[in-house]
Amino acid sequence: MATLIEQQPLFSYIPAGQDVIFTVSNNNIVTNPLNSRVKFIAEVRISDTLTPNPSNNSQVIGTFKTTPNNASVGMFDFRPIIENFVNADHKALDNSSYKTDVNKNLRVPLHLIDKYSGNNNNFRYLQVKFKIEYFDNDTSSSDFNTLVTTDTADSRSFNLWNAYLKYSDELSFGSSGGNNNWFGYSVSEFNLTTNTKKFLTNAPVIQYANIEDYGTAAILMINPLTQISQLPLTPIGGTAMIKFTYYNDSNSVLDFETIRLDDVNNGGFTYLDRGLAKNNIVYAGIFPANLQGWSKKFNDNIANISYYKVVVQTLSSALAVDISQTYRININCPTLKGYEPIRLCWLNQWGAWDYYTFTMKSIKTISAKGTTYRQLAGTWNEKVYKIDGFKGGKKSFRVDATEKIKMNTDFVSESDSEWFEELINSPEVYILKGYQTDVANSALNKYVSPVRLTTSSYTKKTVANDKIMQYTFEVEKSKTLRTQSI
Repeated sequence: MATLIEQQPLFSYIPAGQDVIFTVSNNNIVTNPLNSRVKFIAEVRISDTLTPNPSNNSQVIGTFKTTPNNASVGMFDFRPIIENFVNADHKALDNSSYKTDVNKNLRVPLHLIDKYSGNNNNFRYLQVKFKIEYFDNDTSSSDFNTLVTTDTADSRSFNLWNAYLKYSDELSFGSSGGNNNWFGYSVSEFNLTTNTKKFLTNAPVIQYANIEDYGTAAILMINPLTQISQLPLTPIGGTAMIKFTYYNDSNSVLDFETIRLDDVNNGGFTYLDRGLAKNNIVYAGIFPANLQGWSKKFNDNIANISYYKVVVQTLSSALAVDISQTYRININCPTLKGYEPIRLCWLNQWGAWDYYTFTMKSIKTISAKGTTYRQLAGTWNEKVYKIDGFKGGKKSFRVDATEKIKMNTDFVSESDSEWFEELINSPEVYILKGYQTDVANSALNKYVSPVRLTTSSYTKKTVANDKIMQYTFEVEKSKTLRTQSI
């Protein structure tokens, strides 16, 4: 009997933070008393471009071995390994655009893109080849007294991305075809097929932003990929697109526009090819500052827009059909109290970015820590001693300053309250600056500032318990301000 894969992840899409369990067997070899030092071997292949090829050894990121357990099978959990090969995206792909200029050399922060960008690090392909090795003690065998490696079995290809699961996220078991013990997390909620499906976020469908705020939404390209074609070719099964509809404060439509999801990085693909990892997660710039960068209709109506709606659609029999939830972005009115708005962005559960603008009172605290020395009062290295009044005593050699910001939300809903849990748990948090005029050849380094969330506890509030809900968070800027040294 050959090596058999008895258990593997149930679904082809795998959040990297999920347990990725494979179980393999080979009863003929494991139970043979003439075989010793039996081990199962796993060659793990990860590709950031095309679907892994079991014969391509350049895609092997590691070879791992385990001995059979008491049930005579080898069991592997690859989660601690594969989660190191997907990461958060910070830069937009080359050939995406920013303020209608083509992005070159990964210069543009992802949050600032005009329309779309693919991913750099968020999505990878996974495939595992299994083998078995043993020491042959059969004196009648041609392999006597040698180490034998044999009986390969290839897993199917899996789609891996930088997400994690909470204990409350429901797992599913298989139900037929010998997969009863396979398990995994179904990503059907992100499969854009109906108007209940989601972007890669747990954010509420109603969000708030200032008119100069940037931000993106991430789309897991499961279904729309088969529906996307590049003009002027004939669409296959419809054309996926994002529709923006702009409203005034009387709920009247001011205008609308659609942007297609084809060829997100101007790479010249006939179709947006799922065989390329960079096209499997697409980021769309959906917040007001992103729209200011390219949309004439948005800019023509900017003074009158009270809110706008964002939805992914596809064409069916020449009719546009919603295949995602409709997200509403309310434009914050300028505060008359003069508070400085602070926009945080953080890495969410699904490996994409979420955003929130704090519009209430904020307090900035700067703490300075200096390196000191004691300076001589006069000159000791000349022909005569000279008195200098500015010299002498304890002096600072260098001063490093750290800035902390305590910020407050406005009154929020229960859905916002649940959403903020991810902010507390996020490993990456940033302050994001708003729309600005850039100097020529700007490095664009002024927009994204890394911070560390110093708020360590979070009390979830409800309307029943707290009536009205407001939260306070504190962050510390990760970079210290270094002054001159003397």
